[in-house]
Amino acid sequence: MYLKVDKATKKYGAFTALDGVSIELEKGEFVCLLGPSGCGKTTLLRIIAGLTGIDAGSLLLEGQDISKVPARQRDFGIVFQSYSLFPNMTVAQNIGYGLKIRGVSEATIASRVTDLLEMVHLPNVGQKYPGQLSGGQQQRIALARAIAVDPRVLLLDEPLSALDAKVRGSLRDEIKQVQRSLGIPTLMVTHDQEEAIALADKIICMNHGVVVQAGTPEELYHKPKTRFVADFMGAGNLIEPCRVQDVMPELLADMPTTGNGRYFASLRPEKISVKSDQQGTSTIRSISFLGNLTRLKLESPLGDLVVETHGESELTEGQAVALEIAPSSVAWVADDMEGEAV
Repeated sequence: MYLKVDKATKKYGAFTALDGVSIELEKGEFVCLLGPSGCGKTTLLRIIAGLTGIDAGSLLLEGQDISKVPARQRDFGIVFQSYSLFPNMTVAQNIGYGLKIRGVSEATIASRVTDLLEMVHLPNVGQKYPGQLSGGQQQRIALARAIAVDPRVLLLDEPLSALDAKVRGSLRDEIKQVQRSLGIPTLMVTHDQEEAIALADKIICMNHGVVVQAGTPEELYHKPKTRFVADFMGAGNLIEPCRVQDVMPELLADMPTTGNGRYFASLRPEKISVKSDQQGTSTIRSISFLGNLTRLKLESPLGDLVVETHGESELTEGQAVALEIAPSSVAWVADDMEGEAV
């Protein structure tokens, strides 16, 4: 493994921010740390960056323990949510700053800055100041500054969260393109599951200071292991086994039979088919048109369900419908959210 965090623990008084967390990052891999606010993902990123000390555990880079190595000696590039550009420096000076303090010649810096401005699609802003740029442009410059020094690892701390939706989508695509073209191992913190799915080779889902599940975006979306992951990875339906038994017992085929915990059926909205049927046992309570899809909320014998369909729909509110669900579309997840309503 290129970068490995082994059993990292961090406490703030009686509060445990990280509880024996272990993650791995391979060369060229884009990994997203995903989870709600307060789950420990930013603390973990700061430990990796060297901005926060580690209480227990180790941090290995290509097999060498760098837990005690100062941040400035780790050769990591960091992009923060708040841009953090030097307001009194031009864009070119901001990008070249890391190279300048390393003693690189002015000619080499100028050439590197020109190349990076082209890469982030801002070739003509080198002599402007950060305050003259939009938020999206400033974040592109922050990205260029971070990769100017050829970092061993690129760390991104929610770099898109301060931007509006359209700019965020555009810059997300650019970050992915830049990372793929340069092959820099990249670790990004986000609470946005859509962002993580779009960017990551691997998602590490965290909650309450521990890793809940790690895997590809497809694995976490279609095959969540716990109720928390199923709920956090986007709109979904969690159904109690007793309801399944009473209504569609065929869906129980793959329910785990070992262990003492409770399980729920996790069913993604696009996996449910509905058709108009006067004898149907489900009723459409609301319809929301969302452009590329239509979201239905149903009252059914399985409980309240969310269904998503693509294209135009002739269904109407209050209409009776029948459900079609393939057993293969159900993922059984362990209940790790005791005491919370489904």
